[in-house]
Amino acid sequence: MSLPVSPKGLDLFSLLPAVYRMRDMQLAQSLPLLTGQEQATLAQLRLLTLPGMPPLAPDQQALLNELNAKASRGPLQSLLLVLQEQVGIVANDLDQLYDDQFIETCAPWVIPYIGDLIGYQPVNGIAPTIDNPRSEVANTIAFRRRKGTVLVMEELAGDATGWGAHAVEFFRVLADTQYMNHLRPGNHYAPDLRKWKAGLYIDTGFDRTAHKLDVRRVGAAISSSPREQGRYNIQNLGIFLWSLSAWSITESSATSAASAPGCYRFSSLGMDLPLFHKAVPPGFEPDDTNINDPAKPFNVADRLRRRVLCDDIQRGVGAHYYGEANSLVVSVNGTALDPYQISVCDLAGPEGAWANTPVAAPYAAAIDPELGRLALPPPPAGTPEPSVSVSYEYGFNADLGGGEYARETGANGFLVTDPAWVVPFPDTELIPRYPNLQGAIQFAIAELAENGLVAVEIAGSGIYSPSGPLTIDLPSGTTLEVRAAEGARPTLLLDGEIAITGDSSSTAVLNGLLIAAAPATVPDAPALIALVHAPELKADGSYSRLSQLSLTHCTLLPGWSVTPSGDPVFPDPPTLVAEPSGLQVTVARSIVGAVRCSRTAAFTATDSILDSASPTGVAYAAPDAATTGPSGGALTLVGCTVIGKIHATLFSLISDSILWSWLTPADDAKLWPASVLTDRRQAGCVRFSYLPTGAITPRRYQCVEKAPNNPQPLFFALRYGRPGYCKLLASTSDRIRRGADDGGEMGVFHFLLNPQREADLRVRMQEYLPVGMEFGLIYQN
Repeated sequence: MSLPVSPKGLDLFSLLPAVYRMRDMQLAQSLPLLTGQEQATLAQLRLLTLPGMPPLAPDQQALLNELNAKASRGPLQSLLLVLQEQVGIVANDLDQLYDDQFIETCAPWVIPYIGDLIGYQPVNGIAPTIDNPRSEVANTIAFRRRKGTVLVMEELAGDATGWGAHAVEFFRVLADTQYMNHLRPGNHYAPDLRKWKAGLYIDTGFDRTAHKLDVRRVGAAISSSPREQGRYNIQNLGIFLWSLSAWSITESSATSAASAPGCYRFSSLGMDLPLFHKAVPPGFEPDDTNINDPAKPFNVADRLRRRVLCDDIQRGVGAHYYGEANSLVVSVNGTALDPYQISVCDLAGPEGAWANTPVAAPYAAAIDPELGRLALPPPPAGTPEPSVSVSYEYGFNADLGGGEYARETGANGFLVTDPAWVVPFPDTELIPRYPNLQGAIQFAIAELAENGLVAVEIAGSGIYSPSGPLTIDLPSGTTLEVRAAEGARPTLLLDGEIAITGDSSSTAVLNGLLIAAAPATVPDAPALIALVHAPELKADGSYSRLSQLSLTHCTLLPGWSVTPSGDPVFPDPPTLVAEPSGLQVTVARSIVGAVRCSRTAAFTATDSILDSASPTGVAYAAPDAATTGPSGGALTLVGCTVIGKIHATLFSLISDSILWSWLTPADDAKLWPASVLTDRRQAGCVRFSYLPTGAITPRRYQCVEKAPNNPQPLFFALRYGRPGYCKLLASTSDRIRRGADDGGEMGVFHFLLNPQREADLRVRMQEYLPVGMEFGLIYQN
């Protein structure tokens, strides 16, 4: 054990006259300073240091040094070491007393006192940029020097929420008579219609068109009607927020539009998808933008508009949006197209009749970022169809349903961390060990005999189309993880189901995959009952004893596949069927379609979406209602949004969730007396959730039921693929938007804690708002 030393490494014993030190050493040699057990231990350790013996372990070496020192230390030296220890403690306390004067070096207990001294207001600290109280107090000291400036308020808005933010002083864009000492030459009463940007950004955070006076309050509650919130007035300050973000897809194959040669879509599912651009942090722009300038359109993640991209590619290598390290790249036959080879145009139109498709050079490709479409000129006669890959950004609200975001760490991280037990697909060996994904799975199952935990890792964000069903049959006590590699989101287009069986105590895990049906698949095909199917019987007729089936960061496409407009092709068939008795199905941070679970199995979902593609569809029930009854197994939902009807034997727990469904006149009143019901009402609990009219549930606590005088959730969109999929509008009533158990919003995005971020922002804005001004929060997406 190391002892603290006096200041400047002072050794008190060395300051004594030599005669006293020599007498103390002689006294140490004549007295037995070690106990019998310590002497025996010292002798054994000294034997281990003889030549030819292996080196001592670190703890053995430390013990040997301590015993040698104790055996040679006299009474006077021991006394002075005790005194020296106390002197060192006093010296360290004096040093810490000086360090406590500064926020960078002070002890943790001092941080609240320094914060109170400068008037720091504590916040929830949800956003990563403000989750450290020390850095927050330090930033407050720096911000105080610029208090009241619009740039500080803009920076605070971004830090407090973690979203894109832009602050606007509305009096600067008022159409009024200007003061002669402060002229604004660019603030014309009527906009210059020859400049397209004036019209493109009108009524957004980057609108610089002069407006007439608006006498409504800018600080009206967000949950009220947007029409009640004013903007343009002398005392008004607007904080524009971009809560959606951009998520990347890298080198994915463009999907060919079958009805039109040379026409492609960016989406791996073959649907129109608005492209986004990622945010470029201030100070990292390729041009001469000052870090202290207000945010510009490329500093926030937003939809990529045609005119904006057309203007951007004319910069060439200086483009903000197009380029290898930017938001959009198109490669043909493995070669990325130069910005000057790209034509941006409107490719709208029905299948086979897209407008403005190129017919010849000089452009190598035409792009429509608002529809996510791509068109190439017709190749010369006899030339094979080119290979087209795309890298792009799409808009969404969270790390959910699979993506190139980080999944390796965290609560839902990878199970297999040893690379020796990771089977890569495609195979990386010089001599291939397996030709396809089914072969990789069989190879991994064979490896389970040596190690009970093996993973199949799919590389890249490409499209994989297995031929026939994928079968997984696990030995007893083993775990197989089929996952996307870190930084990848592969798409599996199936023409047969993924059938998972196993013996007792076996576990199957799917992680980071986007799973859909191939476009040519029909729902009555015998090879496809569901996208993922855990059957009751194995191929040999014996019962499956699979213990656990987990889906993490996965998407089982609602409706199996989608039309070019994004509508589900087959909304009725389930995407997940779980039949074995005792099977535990867990779904986390995933998007799944309709689920069918047997009465003897259990289903648990957290932070996920269950979407039957319609509020009148069946989101959760039994696999075969005609023979086993309509109710599925015990159901647990925490922080979920469910679109469709639910019938379960037991609601073990439903918390912080939104159940969005209703009945139709065609529903059988005996099978569906309510759109959400459970057979057992004396067990389980439903809390802090939104329920449809007449829901039959166990005991409730702080729930909101759909009724004429009650609020209801307001969604941006209920179709998969839309950027605002299952996202609540800011105008949703606070009984829902702040109705979760921790004051957050109900539903799948509860874990983002958006209302708490908004509350943090309001606290921060009140600290820095100029006297006499009022601010309002305005969501841009």
